[in-house]
Amino acid sequence: MKRIGIFCFTRNLRLHDNTLLTRATSECEQIAFIYIKPEVSNFHRHFSPHVNQGQASLSFEVQSVKNLRVNLGDQGQVLLGYQGKRSIVLNTLLELNPEITDVYFADGSDWELRQLKEYLRNKHASLDIHAKCNNQLFEYNEFPFDLSELPKTFTSFRKKAEDLPVLLPLNEASLNAIARFDLNDQGLTAWDEDVANIEFQFLGGESEGHEHLASYFNTPRALSYKETRNHFDDWTHSTAFSLWLAWGCITPRQILTQLRQYEHRHGSNDSTYWIYFELLWREYFRLYALKHGRKLFAFKGITDKRPLTTFYTQPYRSWCEGNTGFPVVDACMKQLNQTGMMSNRGRQLVASCFVHELGLDWRFGAAYFEAMLIDYDVSSNWGNWQYLAGVGADPRGHRKFDLDKQQQWYDPKGKFISRWNEN
Repeated sequence: MKRIGIFCFTRNLRLHDNTLLTRATSECEQIAFIYIKPEVSNFHRHFSPHVNQGQASLSFEVQSVKNLRVNLGDQGQVLLGYQGKRSIVLNTLLELNPEITDVYFADGSDWELRQLKEYLRNKHASLDIHAKCNNQLFEYNEFPFDLSELPKTFTSFRKKAEDLPVLLPLNEASLNAIARFDLNDQGLTAWDEDVANIEFQFLGGESEGHEHLASYFNTPRALSYKETRNHFDDWTHSTAFSLWLAWGCITPRQILTQLRQYEHRHGSNDSTYWIYFELLWREYFRLYALKHGRKLFAFKGITDKRPLTTFYTQPYRSWCEGNTGFPVVDACMKQLNQTGMMSNRGRQLVASCFVHELGLDWRFGAAYFEAMLIDYDVSSNWGNWQYLAGVGADPRGHRKFDLDKQQQWYDPKGKFISRWNEN
């Protein structure tokens, strides 16, 4: 029987090192490529209903999708964009196009995407649904433990995982031999991609991601990364890989391959190891999200204790707007609102303030980050917020930062605070 597929891009907006795409091209004679602009998650809708996707995040997403469309076009393919709930859009396309035999989408550690697979299976019993993790560092069958036995702490995981082999990234998927399938999409809403681009030094898309990756490892910055990574401002102190990783424009395997080549040329040190260390953190949170499912979004997290926090509208709005009265927190939040970015140190401080100084339900803070961060990653974001709130993977259970000391250590001259709080 002739196999005809829909390949639905999610946060895997690339042609290189895309195992699911390579699989689809080997199994189907015709493929329709689509992107569905997702609605905000149910959790975000509940916890931050008044907050739309940040302009910086939306701009980066649009740039990434447009770049993917160009790269597909270079191989004779077309990318169609739709607006709406993924389950409804896909179900409509399948009903309008009964010839479709296969659907492909990367579900990763996203709980809602994994529910999509079950929804489609119930609606279309004869459909072959291919949903898999497609942006991980390791093959999960390589781990010396089952997912149910995932170590409770990152340190234990790191000791078991850091010496595991990592497959080399795949070459660009070859699509020239794949015939296009023209979808009947009557009644569906096309995604309007005409949004204003913000002025920012980083552009979205696989091509830009590859260029940034090559450019970064053509400088000495990796050799001092551990010393500079806590800077609040100036993104040359950061790798900035998370921007393209979050949208699946590049993969952790591509980063690690270039890192190992860099270490071969220039030697390794604590800083180059720290880049790998942070990839391991990302991997841990993806497994953590897969294991715990909906508990990733629960008030009690993965624990049996309720945090001593609640929700108050005015303190929450003050935090969102950068008007808490804590100078370093306010500067970080204004930076986030304007640029869609915040340093790792800044994220820890504003989350600590949210939970421990303002006494707010951590989920509202996590949902605000979901809307505003360019590099929002469901597992890392919600897992880190649980960590700070004391209901996650931290054995100490209570991460409260002394904001005055942190300000003195990381902004002793007050330049960062002055820059953002005077805007």
